[in-house]
Amino acid sequence: MRNQTTTERDLIAERIRAMSLAEKAGQMTLVEFGSITPDEVADASIGSVLSGGGGNPGDGSARAWRANVEAYVAGSLRSRLGIPILYGTDAVHGHSNVKGSTIFPHNIGLGATGDVELVGAVARAAALETVATGARWSFAPCLAVPQDVRWGRTYEGFSQDHDLVAALGAAAVRGWHGDDLAGSGVLACAKHFVGEGAMAWGSAGAQRHPWTDWWDGWGPGWQIDQGDADIDESELRRVHLAPFRAALDAGALSVMAGYGSWRGRRLHAHQYLLTDVLKTELGFGGFVVSDWMAIDQLDEDYAAAVALAINAGVDMVMVPFDHRRFIDSVVTSVDSGVITPTRIDDAVARILGVKAALGLFDDASTAVSVDVVGCSEHRELARAAVAASLVVLTNRDVLPVGAGSVLAAGQALDDIGIACGGWTISWEGAAGNTTAGSTILDGLKRVIPPPRLRYESDGGCPTQRADVGIVSIHELPYVEGGGDRADLSVDAEQLELVRRIRDQVDDLIVVIVSGRPLLIEPIVEIADAVVACWLPGSEADAVADVLTGATPATGRLPIRWPRNGGCSVDQRRTNKNDSWPIGHAVVLADAEHKSEDT
Repeated sequence: MRNQTTTERDLIAERIRAMSLAEKAGQMTLVEFGSITPDEVADASIGSVLSGGGGNPGDGSARAWRANVEAYVAGSLRSRLGIPILYGTDAVHGHSNVKGSTIFPHNIGLGATGDVELVGAVARAAALETVATGARWSFAPCLAVPQDVRWGRTYEGFSQDHDLVAALGAAAVRGWHGDDLAGSGVLACAKHFVGEGAMAWGSAGAQRHPWTDWWDGWGPGWQIDQGDADIDESELRRVHLAPFRAALDAGALSVMAGYGSWRGRRLHAHQYLLTDVLKTELGFGGFVVSDWMAIDQLDEDYAAAVALAINAGVDMVMVPFDHRRFIDSVVTSVDSGVITPTRIDDAVARILGVKAALGLFDDASTAVSVDVVGCSEHRELARAAVAASLVVLTNRDVLPVGAGSVLAAGQALDDIGIACGGWTISWEGAAGNTTAGSTILDGLKRVIPPPRLRYESDGGCPTQRADVGIVSIHELPYVEGGGDRADLSVDAEQLELVRRIRDQVDDLIVVIVSGRPLLIEPIVEIADAVVACWLPGSEADAVADVLTGATPATGRLPIRWPRNGGCSVDQRRTNKNDSWPIGHAVVLADAEHKSEDT
């Protein structure tokens, strides 16, 4: 965090002295916008408002977003002390809730590019689209180092290489903040602190408590997400803390605590990690924010849960619904001596210090036009990111696609919702025409015009043979523990489609649209080339440029890709030869098309 001037420190101290205890608690409160009005923000001196995944105001357009944010900012300025709110959002791969925004590849795809400058540019573009809607806080980047690809948040991590995560995460922080944080900068949020990528399969259920059944989606399928990382401290620090250290060095001013636990102790109540390590040892001067309703998991008694989190080092609580209950719990806990006034003042000072760094006290409005949202420049950048993210897993002299007839098949080729994945317009995302953009098929039609190209989603007529087949397999969109999946095999219907196309073409290319590696050995055996496209986003048409050689294939695996099994780190240790390693790619420029591993 930049050093505050004496004047800023004095103004913050003066504001804190002028606040009642309830107003201080209000500043520590983060509320979902649908659960509070601008007038209630003013009355309670609320510190922050958010639009979470799928939390879209009005028609979901950029203009509706901006009008909504400005209404809440205006409400906060009507509070007794006129302290502006900080408006946050889940802009995790672009300003991805906003209809018409540029949806960039998810982090796993950006990790495949290995390009620090590109990731920084993507974050800067996303920041401009975010600030154009008035929001000044993005809950990104995710700095997880996923150890088990069965985890439903694997695609939110850049890589299994913690050094690469550190480099790209730091670049993302710098991109979000820009050259002038107080101008067009957006506050980055390094998440989720710390070790979530090491959570063990099956440990999520053991962490569940009877009073946390509020989450409808938290069913028996949740196996890793919000589970326990039972690793020693040396591994926690070497692998999982390293990206956060890099993010702090890059200027990160907010850190989100993780849902899960380390060796049985919930991260939201972990004073050693949040205070001793993050704030004291690493010198973090910003604020720690909780995740969505996460403190409810700490204790059946809500006031006790609040006290556990705040005493551990959480400064701002994503309530997100009942702000009165939270504020009352803080006041009661301070009055009874469970939370000290000093801890409250420290939390509020951290929050106000970040608001000062963002320039919110000087001017809470934004000069960035909403016209930047989804602009052609950002879409071109997204296309470049898509092209750079593709990884050629195998190739038997069929890539790039040359002359001849082409039969294209598979739902994902012509489905922008599948290409974008989760955290897109809605929380879980959805298949279908969910937002503006271009599909893989749009790109194929551009570079291989009909009638040379024929698209049949289900494979079409087996009597019409083609020189080349391009068929997609995919995962449907998912988020968090809803994507925890024990078996990563390709489902029977999609596998049958690949086999059906194999019989209709001379050369077969399979493109995989997924948030993580899938078990594809049966496909590798019959396909002439296999390409990982990850979750490319709204500019998926750029995939076609790589397939046809208009753009070189430069992406490399950011994560080990198991062929038959070995999805977790422990399984990989006993199945070393059953996967493509990190760094694997087939280099098409090589005359012999040999696999080149690093």
